[in-house]
Amino acid sequence: MTSTGKPDYWSLLGLDPDSDQNELKRAFRREARKWHPDLNGNNIQAEERFKLVNEAYAVLSDPRKRSDWEKEGRNIEYSDDPFVSGFPTFEDYSDVVLGLNLNSKKNVRKDENIDTSEKFQWPTTSAAPPPPVQIYDDIETIVELTPQQALYGTTVELELNDGTIVEVVTPQFAGDGWKLRLAGVAKGGRDHFLQLRVQTEDGLRIDGLRVLYKLELFPPDCLLGCAVDIPTITGKVTLQVPPRSSSGRLLRLRGRGLEFDGQRGDQIVEIVIVIPANVTDSELALYKRLQELALQEEL
Repeated sequence: MTSTGKPDYWSLLGLDPDSDQNELKRAFRREARKWHPDLNGNNIQAEERFKLVNEAYAVLSDPRKRSDWEKEGRNIEYSDDPFVSGFPTFEDYSDVVLGLNLNSKKNVRKDENIDTSEKFQWPTTSAAPPPPVQIYDDIETIVELTPQQALYGTTVELELNDGTIVEVVTPQFAGDGWKLRLAGVAKGGRDHFLQLRVQTEDGLRIDGLRVLYKLELFPPDCLLGCAVDIPTITGKVTLQVPPRSSSGRLLRLRGRGLEFDGQRGDQIVEIVIVIPANVTDSELALYKRLQELALQEEL
């Protein structure tokens, strides 16, 4: 890893330049834990910050490197990247850098008792590289709810990969597509998400008291207007589509949503223009003629 400028290592660790070695080690361990990829989902930003924290400690804990760094305009260069083979776990990393053994309660020491004479030395290239951190992805489970369950809330049982059963109470007025986050319950400390699906067989989507519906129409129907039967929570109704309705236009059916405590929501109908799957030569000729007329109007 090579620094192209002169980074402020003291600020990076949150320290003043007159800090002693004991304070330096405490700050390094704090920042290393904060930015270690094993604790940050292995995102690129955390990895880069972690490398900078490692570089800052390597320079400030070594009198020669620190002296070179403090000289104006002098860059610190490293020919080897200790993380080229992956990142060790935070426990293994602390063992190497600070001489700690976090996996053994017998050898755990407080920061105040760390030997200040220790200096950072990464294992030589001849030694086996530290084990890479295993990456776990967030888990997502789809949970189907009825409109009434979404409206009033319900209890959902979820079985985790290790066999643990978790009970989740969904909130009232939940909507289709909502995500509920269960923090840290997945393997590796990742999150488990529940994506709620609240849809009826005839294509109605629930969002609180509102009901959402996408109405697919052919271009002539949108241009000229039409009357079409559509589903609602209480049964089918006839909707009058106004002429010159573009794709994405929203039409409101008042009082056709869900009811709760004397309040009833609306149903929102979104117009979606679709092209027929099978277009005859005659129909295609008419579309071409319409295109020609539109171009003439532009001229």
